[in-house]
Amino acid sequence: MPVQPATTEDLDELSALFGAYLEFYRVAKPPAQVRTFLAARLANADSVILLARDQQGAAQGFVQLYAFFASLALQPAWLLSDLYVSEPARRQGIGEALMNAARAHAEATGACGLQLETAKRNLPGQALYERLGYVRDEAFYTYWLGLD
Repeated sequence: MPVQPATTEDLDELSALFGAYLEFYRVAKPPAQVRTFLAARLANADSVILLARDQQGAAQGFVQLYAFFASLALQPAWLLSDLYVSEPARRQGIGEALMNAARAHAEATGACGLQLETAKRNLPGQALYERLGYVRDEAFYTYWLGLD
């Protein structure tokens, strides 16, 4: 299955996948809001979104990356913020292909690593990440301060 950078031409399919991703994490948003968010990411080039398609060209999943600096390493890195594979396309290697494409992108851009976080209940995702060499951080906690 081909994995390519998403463009504004992919917004319809990408928005549908992203909406399903948000539902998976129980934070559903209106479709217009999802589309506006993704259109801004693509227009501003402030994230990299890689889209996987099946042999017929239908979008099956995506991964979204944000650049940041790993201060402790004094080097650039990527935050693997979002990964999603549509329900009917799961268990076909699409998640792994997206993860490998994210790694290839990080390596090509000279990053020192990829960082991600996932829900504690996402056991299939955790198994994939660990199989691909990701190591769960046992030294740091993640905190969040919500701002209105």
